[in-house]
Amino acid sequence: MKLGVVGLGSMGYGIAASLLRAGHEVCGADVNCEAVERLRTEGAMSEEIVTAAPDLHALVIVVLNSAQTESVLFSENGLAPKLTPGAVVICCVTVPPDFARAMAARCGAFGVHFLDAPISGGSVKAAQGKLSIMASGTAQAFEAARPMLDATAETVFKLGDSAGTGSAMKAVNQMLAGTHIAAMAEAITFGMTQGISPDTFLQVIPDCAGTSWMLENRAPHVVAGDYTPHSAVDIWPKDLGIVLDAARASKFSAPLTATALQQFIAASGMGLGREDDAAVTKVYARNAGLTLPGEE
Repeated sequence: MKLGVVGLGSMGYGIAASLLRAGHEVCGADVNCEAVERLRTEGAMSEEIVTAAPDLHALVIVVLNSAQTESVLFSENGLAPKLTPGAVVICCVTVPPDFARAMAARCGAFGVHFLDAPISGGSVKAAQGKLSIMASGTAQAFEAARPMLDATAETVFKLGDSAGTGSAMKAVNQMLAGTHIAAMAEAITFGMTQGISPDTFLQVIPDCAGTSWMLENRAPHVVAGDYTPHSAVDIWPKDLGIVLDAARASKFSAPLTATALQQFIAASGMGLGREDDAAVTKVYARNAGLTLPGEE
């Protein structure tokens, strides 16, 4: 089966590599030409995605935000009109639920299915083909997307028969994930003010009730002083912004999320936007006059 993947960052590249391992023909596209060439050396098609579009059974979108998603599909050189009716767009981007619904309707006008399919699990699970996918869409969209889902996901949650519900669930997940990262940053630096080193923190807390998946995944980055981006700081102002926009529209108060958002904005303002999101810890450390591992 021929599949296109637009967006070859840490998540998209892992998805594309998993599709190749499963024996699919893959056409990759990204503004980073080096990522495209690297994927081609691993067996991807050499054809440009605009040319390949009419032959694609599925188009997987793993770009940064809704504006980029809309551009991929409906700009002057957008791919939606070039896809053959019956093909499916699989949108793995974190976007507002209403945006996902709008994209589904616009794709449908061309006879193209749309699966609202945001992803979770990080770059490691993307590379392993073990993502969790929160998906919603028509039965036809799920059926058309099945080869991609089988190759890239450990768990697929079927959340409804129309686009939007998958993105709503991703917003709930991001609310928790973002606040958990900020809470880890606050706790590990608070511990330092009490004479508890980050290394000791990491030895103890994962075996206690206060732990979380995000703490166990991100705190080691702080202890190692390694902020190589697996998930960048700048993702969170966008994702938590989506959460708070939805909360505001529902007249729902989300004060913890709002506070976490401000910390990520502060980190981005400090020039840390392209670092791993664990770098939000540096906001707390600098405010408290602390020296983190790797900064000695």
